[in-house]
Amino acid sequence: MAKNGFLLVYLVVILFLWAISLSIGARVAPLLQNYAKPISSNIFDTSNYGKLQLNNGLARTPQMGWNSWNFFACNINETVIKETADALVSTGLADLGYVYLNIDDCWSAATRDSKGQLVADPVTFPSGIKALADYIHEKGLKLGIYSDAGVFTCQVRPGSLNHENDDAELFASWGVDYLKYDNCYNLGIKPEDRYPPMRNALNATGRRILFSLCEWGVDDPALWAGHIGNSWRTTDDINDSWASVTTIADINDKWAAYAGPGGWNDPDMLEVGNGGMTYQEYRAHFSIWALMKAPLLVGCDVRNMTAETYQILTNQEVVAVNQDRLGVQGRKIHVTGTEGCLQVWAGPLSGSRLVVALWNRCTKAATITVKWETLGIEPRTTVSVRDLWKHKDVSDDVVASFSARVDSHDCEMYIFTPSYTRSRYAA
Repeated sequence: MAKNGFLLVYLVVILFLWAISLSIGARVAPLLQNYAKPISSNIFDTSNYGKLQLNNGLARTPQMGWNSWNFFACNINETVIKETADALVSTGLADLGYVYLNIDDCWSAATRDSKGQLVADPVTFPSGIKALADYIHEKGLKLGIYSDAGVFTCQVRPGSLNHENDDAELFASWGVDYLKYDNCYNLGIKPEDRYPPMRNALNATGRRILFSLCEWGVDDPALWAGHIGNSWRTTDDINDSWASVTTIADINDKWAAYAGPGGWNDPDMLEVGNGGMTYQEYRAHFSIWALMKAPLLVGCDVRNMTAETYQILTNQEVVAVNQDRLGVQGRKIHVTGTEGCLQVWAGPLSGSRLVVALWNRCTKAATITVKWETLGIEPRTTVSVRDLWKHKDVSDDVVASFSARVDSHDCEMYIFTPSYTRSRYAA
């Protein structure tokens, strides 16, 4: 009897463990099921995505839009915001998906009102945020606003720490669609304790508000922010320089396995068009941000873009990589050259395709080669290659490796479609 009882318990334990393994497999499989078998899963690992993922239905692809800080800093007012809304529509940026118009720091008055409520600065936003939201919504756009998980914002306006419920209700009543939540004046309280109250407060309003954590990567938010926000800053602030872009890309890359639909690593806003880098550097910046599935938040003055800036921001093929429904962050997979300055970045896309970027961070033009083994493709596989910046097919029958000449500080970007994919989708 004792032996039979032991066997019964043993069988129950085995069945329990088997059921758990099926549950885990079912949760992971949706991200991997579209990969062709030749893609090695350890190259584009997504094993850390989806743990305690926030499920508010937002940011199923990385958010796109505009943010005021990189160009205007505190020099904002409601006229600038309205003219920016007009420009997003008239330039066609909104039609491409740039729909969030996000007002950063300095929109509020220096103090709360007598009831303890946030109020818009009466000089720069005399009509108030609700009227501005109505104007933006009439354009088919969404309004984003800024606050801080501290007692003050970074520009010493009132923060939302210990005011989360009141502020969330106020934002919802104004029609806010997006909250960027910063990290200044935080009283030394752990971010894991400071950010969830605002998540809870936003959810309690009943309005769907995208929650963007701006914790600067101090406490490695990729490890804990997935159940709190729709995106989380992995780095310090970007600036309009090549050194900043390359440094931030490398930092963000290490957290690739944690990103996916509903929650994205955020290496900060785009600097494209602000004047501090060359056309080639801006093109590389945009390419790598798109490949990394970063939020694409324009940071220049879209009312006065150059033709080159417009060309970069409106490249539909590169934007499509960022917005691909598979939602797997691309990453750095191979480096050569002095201090690893010749780089291959890549990531899987829907339809069993791959995006491949050849990034030259060296000081001279060079040829960069990617081998099929590096991408997890069987070497004898025939691959078609499309150039996303020239908007043309390069070849239908590349085998074993692909090489391209890349200018200094530039990035060439391609879609690779293996032959097994083409045959699968043939009529």
